[in-house]
Amino acid sequence: MSIATTPATTGATIRPEEAAHFGKLAAEWWDPKGSSAMLHKLNPVRLGFLREAIDSHFGSDPRTLRPLAGRTALDVGCGAGLLAEPLARMGAAVTAVDAAAENIAAAKAHAQGGGLAIDYRHGELAALGLGRFDLVTSMEVIEHVADKAAFVAGLADRVAESGLLVLSTPNRTTASRLLLVGAAEGVGMVPRGTHHWDDFITPLELSDLLAGAGFAMGNPRGISWSPLKGLHLSDDLSLNYIVTARRMEGVQA
Repeated sequence: MSIATTPATTGATIRPEEAAHFGKLAAEWWDPKGSSAMLHKLNPVRLGFLREAIDSHFGSDPRTLRPLAGRTALDVGCGAGLLAEPLARMGAAVTAVDAAAENIAAAKAHAQGGGLAIDYRHGELAALGLGRFDLVTSMEVIEHVADKAAFVAGLADRVAESGLLVLSTPNRTTASRLLLVGAAEGVGMVPRGTHHWDDFITPLELSDLLAGAGFAMGNPRGISWSPLKGLHLSDDLSLNYIVTARRMEGVQA
């Protein structure tokens, strides 16, 4: 007998004030020295983890430039496309969703300029009537949503039977309060009001939410910073972490 997954909820996950905050940053999203500079520094680290996860899960050749050729990908909370565009260049047919209409407009314009065919959508994930995807990503998003359980369930519902889910988010620790909220926003590395420490989620909490949606979380990797290495993958989860998740054995899509 198969185990039933938690049904995807149609409850609202978008916080209008969060969408408005990020929408105001849309015009600078692709400026590596603008308000999204930290995301530009973070993106190569996330992509390094993601490429290893793709090769491991789908059995792709690490030497190929298009490991997602013939596959579909969904990026949820895509902003102006910092992750969606590399996914398209890796060969995926990409759909990307964001809560801010301004971000989607900026994303469409940038993708068109680069000759990339990405299906950008604005609105609540559960209300968009999307299908299932081989790869679903959501980077630095869950800490901004109104209902984390509903959000995770919605992500899980979009993953194909043998698909892969990848998420990254800040950890709720003393270090993240001091550095990600206090220091980073205090000196202008991150726009003020971007982070609300109480909304950060620990790896254990995320694991429980994923289990409730019928998914097993892999071992998290930390995203750390040092003067010598800059941002890099590590075993230190105190600031930020990135994880894979797969459907539990016996759980039907």
